[in-house]
Amino acid sequence: MKSIIFVCLGNICRSPLAEGIAKKIIQEKQLSILVDSAGTGDWHIGDAPCDNSIKVAFTNGVDISMQQSRQVTKEDFIKYDLIIGLDDSNMANLKKLGAKGALKLGSFGYNSEDVPDPYFFDGFEGFDKVYEMIESCVIQLLKEHIND
Repeated sequence: MKSIIFVCLGNICRSPLAEGIAKKIIQEKQLSILVDSAGTGDWHIGDAPCDNSIKVAFTNGVDISMQQSRQVTKEDFIKYDLIIGLDDSNMANLKKLGAKGALKLGSFGYNSEDVPDPYFFDGFEGFDKVYEMIESCVIQLLKEHIND
């Protein structure tokens, strides 16, 4: 079984979206791939994704409402085949924690751009754009790294 973990800062906006999108695609293709998400920080442990992430996901046919935030662990670096950071800051934090071979999500179709953190946006604006970016990158990531 292949496995993927998506990592952002608090695990309430971007990485839950990436997890949900990947799970939907994997289910549609009837693949056997373990997918999870986590944050480098510990501020939101146990929290559900933020309301706007749940809303934009639901609008696009993805349900992330039952996810719970957790902090990435060193065990994750052994358990998961692919460790995917959502921006340069996440990548630096992953490296400090000892993750080897982590990849940046934006390198899959977005010229290595950071996926911006919509948590700091004013209201809902931008969540749809972030969703589209994550979806496009996850589709490309799966095409490149998962053999079905």
